[in-house]
Amino acid sequence: MKLSPGVQAPAFSLSDLYGNAVGLEQFRGRKVLLSFYRYASCPFCNLRVHHLSRQAPAWQARGLDLVAVFQSPRESILEHAGSEPRPFAILPDPTRGLYRQYGVEGSWGAFLKGGLQLGKFGAAMKEGFMPGKMEGDINMVPADFIIDEEGRVLVAYYGRDISDHLPEAVIEQHLR
Repeated sequence: MKLSPGVQAPAFSLSDLYGNAVGLEQFRGRKVLLSFYRYASCPFCNLRVHHLSRQAPAWQARGLDLVAVFQSPRESILEHAGSEPRPFAILPDPTRGLYRQYGVEGSWGAFLKGGLQLGKFGAAMKEGFMPGKMEGDINMVPADFIIDEEGRVLVAYYGRDISDHLPEAVIEQHLR
């Protein structure tokens, strides 16, 4: 079931890439951008993580923490999306329990539509993000949630295709 703005965000606690517990409760008093991705070697996903890594320090200084979730196991994330240190937590969720809690699902239509995003695919490859092993549901569609200081969903953004995420301009609007 998809979430809507105004609802309480589902609580969670998972271990990040380094074994540290990360839970929604620890972000009380700050906003959180919770981003769901496909698999660790997805070029679209790695391009987004790359962009967010550049933005994260400025956003964190303005009260927004970031958490990324992948359906890949830890080892694959460390090889790809987490191969360099990131300024935010990355959570492996190969059983997709957190995906189900937040209503993040796959779609073959969105998978096919994403395959037509040649400009984004080219930008990802230009940055060195090549396709690799597909893990989990290959048709998983990304989703982003901005959660407020009390744990309520401010924005629930379910991607329209496998390359689609909440625009950075919308994130900026919620930091003002």
